[in-house]
Amino acid sequence: MNQTLLIELLTEELPPKALGKLSAAFAAGIVNGLKTRDLLDADSIATAYATPRRLAVSITRVRAISPDKSIREKVLPVSVALDANGLGTAPLAKKLAALGFPDVSVADLERAVDGKAESFFYTHTAKGSLLAIGLQAALHDAAAKLPIPKLMSYQRPGGDTVQFVRPAHGLIALHGTTVLPLTLLGLAAGNSTLGHRFMSAAQPIEILEADAYAATLEIEGKVIASLEQRKEQIRSALLAKAGADLVLMPEALLDEVTALVEWPVVYECRFEDAFLSVPQECLILTMQTNQKYFALTDADGKLRSRFLIVSNIDTVTPEHIISGNERVVRPRLSDAKFFFEQDQKKTLESRLPLLDYVVYHNKLGSQLERMQRVKQLAGSIAGKLGFDVTLAERGAMLAKADLLTDMVGEFPELQGIMGSYYARHDGEHAEVALAASEHYQPRFAGDALPVSATGTCVALADKLETLVGIWSIGLHPTGDKDPFALRRHALGVLRMLVEKRLPLSINGLLTDAASLFPGHGDKVVANITVFMLERLRGILRERAFSANEIEAVLAQNPDRLDDIVQRLDAVQAFAALSESASLAAANKRITNILKKTETVPEKVDPALLQEDAERNLAAALQRLQPDVDAAFARGDFGLTLLTLAQLQAPVDAFFNDVMVMADDLALRNNRLALLGSLHAMMNRVADISKLAA
Repeated sequence: MNQTLLIELLTEELPPKALGKLSAAFAAGIVNGLKTRDLLDADSIATAYATPRRLAVSITRVRAISPDKSIREKVLPVSVALDANGLGTAPLAKKLAALGFPDVSVADLERAVDGKAESFFYTHTAKGSLLAIGLQAALHDAAAKLPIPKLMSYQRPGGDTVQFVRPAHGLIALHGTTVLPLTLLGLAAGNSTLGHRFMSAAQPIEILEADAYAATLEIEGKVIASLEQRKEQIRSALLAKAGADLVLMPEALLDEVTALVEWPVVYECRFEDAFLSVPQECLILTMQTNQKYFALTDADGKLRSRFLIVSNIDTVTPEHIISGNERVVRPRLSDAKFFFEQDQKKTLESRLPLLDYVVYHNKLGSQLERMQRVKQLAGSIAGKLGFDVTLAERGAMLAKADLLTDMVGEFPELQGIMGSYYARHDGEHAEVALAASEHYQPRFAGDALPVSATGTCVALADKLETLVGIWSIGLHPTGDKDPFALRRHALGVLRMLVEKRLPLSINGLLTDAASLFPGHGDKVVANITVFMLERLRGILRERAFSANEIEAVLAQNPDRLDDIVQRLDAVQAFAALSESASLAAANKRITNILKKTETVPEKVDPALLQEDAERNLAAALQRLQPDVDAAFARGDFGLTLLTLAQLQAPVDAFFNDVMVMADDLALRNNRLALLGSLHAMMNRVADISKLAA
């Protein structure tokens, strides 16, 4: 019979940050094990459950016994199986016995061509296996392959030593209403479990049938078994309690809190308003990281002195829970206030000499040496962009000074953020203060870019110095390994150049950065350029440009990226024109012809134009050249390519009627010069030959 299967493993409290992965792996391991053994229907549905004290999975339409199977097995080559008289040999008898068919004769075997020789085959029916047998193996495999952060060793009551993520106390294996005779981690399967530690009765809860698992736990055990259901219940309760305020609930925190409770209840707590004098990022981080609390802000993003907690106990008198949590958070906030006040007693500038004692890399010196390089590079970038060089250099020198503060020492996640606060306190220029936090941007895919001019210069310099410096000592990314996040740094540089439309040369930036590391020059620059262009392809694909469109622009090895998106927009629009396919194919043909020619004359001699088709093409080029030049000069790449569409007819006629490689050398060179002029005009914006199929 096909019935619902339930497996539950009851344990001590599981590691909350790993619960989601453990649950998914446990369910997938059992499902895959049953599927491999043909114990599931095609429409079987698996539902994973996980709470702090249990991993479980429910699977519908699980067979009690797998179907019989017809199996055709190769026995032996005929040359080995038969002797000279056509009788079965000893190796044949031995092979059949090993396969479990000692009574099978030669007459029972199928003789068929196998490759270049003939072999004997035997077809038999394999009886289906019982669920309990297949599930036992699947269960052991699933438990053994769990992504366990760290194994614990513990002893069962009988004295056996067991290893698992946490001590296990119970096992349920129900097929419909039938308990399956399974074992795991020294436990024998039954049909009972435990409910909530504090809100359910102490005695075991009996699960009468597999389909009743979640409902029984919720009603009798005060346990919401579904991880996702608990998470959404917490989310809704937080939003309801927040009222008009905004609740800060990062998904990672929400996941962790969900993994800590079996019956979530949200309560409101408060702290003293005096703590609001501390930068709110510090208070929010300490509440989230240390206490797993949810901070609240007003509509403008200003922190409120009330916060929300998720408790595992539902009570009509939650005063003790609320006051206890308020009492616990107070010392944490006091620490943050103390760190902030102490840090402000020293300026960021006074901390700079101490950066010389902070090792950046043993081959690249200290953080002070590094920031001196970043200062030089940031000043150079600011000069090229017409920004304030003094501010850029000052911003670069102070950017890492907050690493030596007590607050960042306690909360490394606040580096940059605290630098901005302390720089403002020290009376630094607003852009210098902003650069302390902005130079880390973008920190991840989709993160905001620096807004200020100084922050942009320092961010570019910081990432370029890291990229070139680490690459120069041979620690560039290999495979999946990228310990210094050079891919992220490259993407950050590219995003700033593209999205902020900065008129900067990639080669120039990398060359300037490489000059800061004597002995590492052209080769490093060339390798990083290739590396960055590969990252650029990914950025452009995310903007919905096709591979051909991207290659059409990148084929020209652009050294500046401030207009690359505009070029791609123009190429994309051109590719949609009916004339584009013909012109792209013609351009590809021209490219191939010119590649085979050592020298191409620059000027076309009108006197040597003999055929009507070449005269018409030359006239069209002469007529369109001013329009193309004017559109390109003002950056109107769309109109530049759109103008080229008028060349389709004369170009097609030229290739139909004119022999380019004429025997007459003067005639041939003149036609090559004509194609050279055409090629130059067609490829001003991009190499449109890349659009050819």
